Amino acid sequence: MRKISVLLLGISLTIASCSAPQNNQAADPSPTIATTVEAGQNTQTKPLVVTTVAPITNIVSNIAGDRVQVQGIVPEGTDSHTFEPRPSDAELISKADLILVNGLELEAPTLKLAKSSKPEDAEIYELGSNTVTKEQWVFDASFPKEGGKPNPHLWVNTKYAEAYARLAAKQLTELDPAGADYYATNLKNYLERLTELDKVTRAVVATIPPQNRQLLTYHDSWAYWAKDYGFDVIGAIQPADFNEPSAQDVATLIDQIRETKVPAIFGSEVFPSKVEEQIAREAKVKTANTSDDDLPGEGSANAMENTNPQHTYIGMMAENLRILAENLGGNPDLVNSLNTANVVGPTATATAPSTK
Repeated sequence: MRKISVLLLGISLTIASCSAPQNNQAADPSPTIATTVEAGQNTQTKPLVVTTVAPITNIVSNIAGDRVQVQGIVPEGTDSHTFEPRPSDAELISKADLILVNGLELEAPTLKLAKSSKPEDAEIYELGSNTVTKEQWVFDASFPKEGGKPNPHLWVNTKYAEAYARLAAKQLTELDPAGADYYATNLKNYLERLTELDKVTRAVVATIPPQNRQLLTYHDSWAYWAKDYGFDVIGAIQPADFNEPSAQDVATLIDQIRETKVPAIFGSEVFPSKVEEQIAREAKVKTANTSDDDLPGEGSANAMENTNPQHTYIGMMAENLRILAENLGGNPDLVNSLNTANVVGPTATATAPSTK
């Protein structure tokens, strides 16, 4: 096993350094993925878990805490479907003990790199593919059935975020059995936050007039959320090939908006589009941006490195709820009761609810 070899190597190096004569040569800097304990004790490298998109990185790091180094690859605000990994990502993956991805064809270029660059004994585990069966796959405007690729945005649905957290805890425990109780505690605390997110989501949705519980978005990432929270996804502006819609597509969407009388359509900062603004103008509806993988504000998706209690998966969903409520006739103030902070790391002691 690689982990045992690394530990024995660390012990050997420590013994050697204690017996070696002192000199004036500067010591080599510690590796990036390492934790150094007090002088005279063993230097032990933490397991490295590589993830992909920010929500997954945040969920996993809330369970991993300070026992594991979690490193996400896909930068926030980047199209994860087409993101091309960098040479530095291959180097990072080559050191990974575990690789956690969404799967369902979301990160195809990254997954291809992971398979070619990972250590032989490092597992690639697909959270999404192990959360739903093929019978539960959703196909829609952005992900048509004839294309063979299902909508991969499971984590937007709180129920599936809970599943991701449980699967992450299981994988981390298999990687680091000594941390089983630690991961179980973090999982319990995090699931409590997700349960509260689910309750607030249902309360907010209940304040939105039933006729307004319809979503037309730029990129269709709300399919699984809509099924559980009583919304209809009536379409997406972006075609399946990720290009801008044609003039005919635009005309059809405008007619659809007028027919359904939706008061707003929702874009994405990841996919800025002038066509979206044109559609909103001609259909005389409001437009606002939601997010499925870009956490609000500045910060790190890794809970152990983040000091912003809103820059979290729960913070992202809280901001989405506000935006939906504000534009569809609901009560956004109900979101203020949510604690969006991580359950580990610098924000773990934050008890104040998130504010707008």
